[in-house]
Amino acid sequence: MLKVGLLGAGRIGTVHAKAITAHTGSALVAVSDVMTENATRLASEFGAEARSTDDILKDPAIDAVLIATSTDTHSDLMERATAAGKAVLCEKPVDLDLARAKACQAAVEKTAQPVMIGFNRRFDPNFAAVKTALASGEVGKAELLAITSFDPAPPPVSYIKVSGGLFRDMMIHDFDMANFIMGDLPVTLQATGTSVVDPEIGAAGDVDTAVVTMTYADGRIAVIKNSRRAVYGYDQRLELLGSDGLLQAQNMLESTVVKSTVDGVQSAKPTYFFLERYMQAYQAEWAAFVDAVNGSAPVPVSLADGVAALAMAEAAAKSAETGQPVQLSDVI
Repeated sequence: MLKVGLLGAGRIGTVHAKAITAHTGSALVAVSDVMTENATRLASEFGAEARSTDDILKDPAIDAVLIATSTDTHSDLMERATAAGKAVLCEKPVDLDLARAKACQAAVEKTAQPVMIGFNRRFDPNFAAVKTALASGEVGKAELLAITSFDPAPPPVSYIKVSGGLFRDMMIHDFDMANFIMGDLPVTLQATGTSVVDPEIGAAGDVDTAVVTMTYADGRIAVIKNSRRAVYGYDQRLELLGSDGLLQAQNMLESTVVKSTVDGVQSAKPTYFFLERYMQAYQAEWAAFVDAVNGSAPVPVSLADGVAALAMAEAAAKSAETGQPVQLSDVI
């Protein structure tokens, strides 16, 4: 039984607590948070103990920690946890600073502890099925990938100011998804970003609408579209054109009922946000982590994967600022 300490008791921490306690091979034994009342509440809900982060990291009886704290703490906590002999699953991104992320990677690799970065969308059954179909040759060679990722509404500007920006905070999921599907890093990134959803987001130094085009050494192309506002729900789609066909992963809908009448055809909207859309993916992600810690499978999303996605976000942000394409090799 894998004994787990959860660092961070906010919204995403609650999601992870559900996944940890639902798995038959893991037990949530301790929870910490800078807001001690949050740790107490979550620990009580899941039969764990509210403790300090220091106590959790020092406890030799705890085998692994899940880091769901603020981004600015991720690198430090990964270094401390692995140095203490614990396996780690850390929410994305590794850090907001690429140099710091690389330093974290170097330090963690010396410990030889299993470390996994929480790009949960790789574990969505539909996206995973696209990857499997491509790998088995069902549509030939990949040629053009299109990823759509629209949030239903923008977060508060107070969050925007500390998030690291759309490319590092939101689109980083899509950079990792492109790497997952294409199986390689792009050579060049060209980004365009603007603030048309909320002028306060622009005033805070960020964009809320962006498109990135990536080219690969063999001529393949990937396009990512992000928006902070899609009034109809959480729009999460993927389309891959191959030499022998097309693969598509469509939205998850609130209902499968379709009404067809003389007036037209109506179906349900996409599920509203990530909690509804990706809960199954979070559970599969945790199961994969447990398997990796137990030695029955390799770590499926490495710290190097997290650094690569952050480098792509850095390149995209630079391209959007300068209006020029950026070679990933100049960043990474």
